[in-house]
Amino acid sequence: MYDLARVRADFPILSRQVNGRPLVYLDNGASAQKPRAVIEAMNHAYEMEYANVHRGLHHLSTLATEKYEEVRRIIARFLNVADEREIVFTTGTTEGINMVSYAWAAPRMQAGDEIVLSVLEHHANIVPWHFLRERQGVVLKWVEPEADGGLDAQKVIDAIGPRTKLVAITQMSNVTGARVDVGAIGRAARARGVPVLVDGSQGAVHAPVSVPDLACDFYVITGHKLYGPSGSGAIWIAPERMAEMRPFLGGGDMIREVTRETVTYADPPMKFEAGTPGIVQQIGLGVALEYLMGLGMENVAAHEAALRDYALSRLKGLNWLNLQGTSAGKGAIFSFTLQGPAHAHDISTVLDKKGIAVRAGTHCAMPLLTHLGVTATCRASFGLYNSKAEVDALVEALEFCRELFG
Repeated sequence: MYDLARVRADFPILSRQVNGRPLVYLDNGASAQKPRAVIEAMNHAYEMEYANVHRGLHHLSTLATEKYEEVRRIIARFLNVADEREIVFTTGTTEGINMVSYAWAAPRMQAGDEIVLSVLEHHANIVPWHFLRERQGVVLKWVEPEADGGLDAQKVIDAIGPRTKLVAITQMSNVTGARVDVGAIGRAARARGVPVLVDGSQGAVHAPVSVPDLACDFYVITGHKLYGPSGSGAIWIAPERMAEMRPFLGGGDMIREVTRETVTYADPPMKFEAGTPGIVQQIGLGVALEYLMGLGMENVAAHEAALRDYALSRLKGLNWLNLQGTSAGKGAIFSFTLQGPAHAHDISTVLDKKGIAVRAGTHCAMPLLTHLGVTATCRASFGLYNSKAEVDALVEALEFCRELFG
């Protein structure tokens, strides 16, 4: 039984007020709040256990290293990966995808080679590929979403051609909540010898993930959406791809030996982790993932599915609300505009006055908003601690907006 009251009590910030009203936090798609366990673990690490990792024999360095490296094993367990050495720490999804672009894709792509991606993608899974288009003449091959905001996996598969070198695809849209059958795409691409990168920034938050079932080569996650700290994250890299990658950043910790004339590199994953890392951030991520696994990702998914269905039934009753994306099985993410002159920023401002936090703008997905024919939307994105009462509060506030803006 999913105990929502207990879950909410785990998040200190949910007890506060904003503008004299109880906080209704519906901006989880941008960044999720942190449970007390994460906050306390990070405070303890700074107060009692902080030292640099991998570089000292003293007690604190050894302790910090043990806790830091344990997170690699936690992430592997969270993603159902057998070997933690396939997990590379990053500051988040953006760094992970840029790592693939620079360290794997750039050395093996030339003018005319293709990268298949969808219009649903976040800028983090677009801009690094534009770098290759600008610098090396790589062609970006776009797959359009369906009328309901979903993405047909077969259309992605059909876009794979003789010059396709990579498929880069999201597991879930951060704008419409559309889920993508990345497993079907991965299996078909593998049969054609084409590697696949999956952006799991949203997908890993809302449902269980088993990377081996996705038949992908790269899988990226970001900590701050997983109820962990910003500046934390990871990328899983298939061993055969990892062996093909050059170092991403150079510096301490990623080397074996440096002389005036030569440098040799450490074995993966250290080869891709230069410099002093976000030690405490990664420790916080490990605690966040343990928290999620303690709740059970199946339970989280069931709670959010019920919340999605309730929110959809309530929002569809507002015939003056333009919902963007209604694909079957979507996540509990709702982007919308109001009929009339009100801009998304105006709506967001009014909602904030009522203590409701939503996102307004392009959501780092400009190609998708252009496809949808809008310049900006409001986005209410629900998480594991949100409630049906908060859906009702959102609807009541939107009805007020309708009256206010006419």
